[in-house]
Amino acid sequence: MPTSIREWPALERPRERLQVVGARSLPARELIAILIETGRSASGDQPARSAVDVAGELIGHFARTSGAPLRRMMNGSMAELCRVPGIGPAKAARILAALDLGRRAVEEERNGRERIRCAADVYALMHVALRDLPHEEFHVLLLSTQNEVLRNLQVTRGTLDASLVHPREVFREAIAEAAATVILVHNHPSGDPTPSAEDRAVTHQLRRAGTIIGIEVLDHVIVGEGRYVSMAEGGMME
Repeated sequence: MPTSIREWPALERPRERLQVVGARSLPARELIAILIETGRSASGDQPARSAVDVAGELIGHFARTSGAPLRRMMNGSMAELCRVPGIGPAKAARILAALDLGRRAVEEERNGRERIRCAADVYALMHVALRDLPHEEFHVLLLSTQNEVLRNLQVTRGTLDASLVHPREVFREAIAEAAATVILVHNHPSGDPTPSAEDRAVTHQLRRAGTIIGIEVLDHVIVGEGRYVSMAEGGMME
């Protein structure tokens, strides 16, 4: 089979098939093949591979350690994508750009500011951005008097540590945005959202600071794999 999609019969080309049946009808490897366009030429004892074959190998590479290869690919590095023969920096960049556009579309607000009514709303707003990260990220949602999200503030990246979360940074931004209340959010890369001792320490530190300033910390929501823990709902905010 030719390695370039342009050399395929018209009815077999993923791009032409997309035009006829729509993107949702194409399997993931054909959508990725549209992005990479060409496969790889024969080299030594390695046979030539079409763009669809290379796309399938790329998905297989990320499926070895995860049942959700596209999600893992989205959070992978260019170097990791380039480990698959036939994927170079330019192709890796196109793939990562396309996947992140998809993530941003999911996160995009549809009707103005998001309103938070409960911890489930926090999870719905944040889980796509946090669930697949290989590291912890600590965010603070700054809320209006109507519980609308004024701003999503990323405070730290890496292992959560009370010494790294400075109340002055959190509440300086909250005051600047005229926030009435805040909600703390972070992820556990392990997938288990059970609060750790450090999670509790950070929560209590910020809650005490908020009480002094007059900006209440309503909750601390920890995002895991397909589930979350609300420290407020679990009675762990005291």
